[in-house]
Amino acid sequence: MVNPITQTDEILLDRIGSAAIIRLNRPKALNSLNLPMVRVMRDAMERFAGDPAISCVILKGEGDRGLCAGGDIRVIHEAGKTKDPEVTRFWREEFPVNYMISRYEKPYVALMDGIVMGGGVGIASHGKHRIVTERTRLAMPETGIGYVPDVGATWLLPRAPGEIGTWMGLTGEIIGAADAIYANLADVNVPSDRLGALTEALGELKGGASDEQVRAVIERFAVVPEGGQFVEHREVIDRAFGFDTVEEIVAALAREEGEFAAKTLEIISKRSPTSLKLALKMLRLGRQSSSLVECLEREFTAGSEILRNHDFYEGVRAAIIDKDRNPQWRPARLEEVRDADLEPYLAVKHPVLFPDHRL
Repeated sequence: MVNPITQTDEILLDRIGSAAIIRLNRPKALNSLNLPMVRVMRDAMERFAGDPAISCVILKGEGDRGLCAGGDIRVIHEAGKTKDPEVTRFWREEFPVNYMISRYEKPYVALMDGIVMGGGVGIASHGKHRIVTERTRLAMPETGIGYVPDVGATWLLPRAPGEIGTWMGLTGEIIGAADAIYANLADVNVPSDRLGALTEALGELKGGASDEQVRAVIERFAVVPEGGQFVEHREVIDRAFGFDTVEEIVAALAREEGEFAAKTLEIISKRSPTSLKLALKMLRLGRQSSSLVECLEREFTAGSEILRNHDFYEGVRAAIIDKDRNPQWRPARLEEVRDADLEPYLAVKHPVLFPDHRL
């Protein structure tokens, strides 16, 4: 049974010809997702999937700053601080939408223009048609706020070439269009001033259009992106990030010459030691996993435990609330985080998200 769509002014649903448009409409909050938005998006996608007149579903962000900066972590921070028993409800409903996108019946087109971070990657990079622009700024910045990559990132990042995904997951650094395509998190680059024309062209397709037909339209607008650092620094990244402990990665970076390795080492030194070790562990487990669902379940387990500990609240305080950019992590040093300390983050203590899915 398809759920009825309960509208909200934070998500606008539109049609341009045969194309259904989902417009994230919180531009002042960089279109950060909250629970009502996730629910509208889920219900709309279920309805669109059963409409034979719709050729494709297009996701875009309102305003000129980005598609989506992720989940509204301020809300999660406040709920966690007050011990709200429903604090994980957002993830419990968001993660199935990430999975829905990964296997969506109709062509799903994500316009990744501007900022695309965290949960924004989750509603974009699992889709079949991922479009970046010269303004794209993509990242999974979670280790900087005492959290870990989620929304299926521990499935996506290990499938990037070499150790590119490990670099992204640990550093949380921003990348542009060329590197997003290189990392297999996007498909093509379209100039931002052509996105309107592209949307119109997709709307001219007949209902029930195939992925191949949608891809052919997109290719008419695609151009080769400029820049990118992964091609230049791939060898250093692969050498340094191929280890299975953060200490070894740090030591390898210290042995490398050049500004890139030095900058990367400095960035990692400012991240939560617990988050770094847990993120690396989850990225390695994600590389061995057989499905996106397996990774989403593991991420939900880790996120639930993170909310019981110090670093997330301190990270959000330093980055979002007080904005002093000076988090006091506990433990403060990598060597103080033991393997045994990570075990609670991987121990399932809750009902699974996908009870009908065999792992």
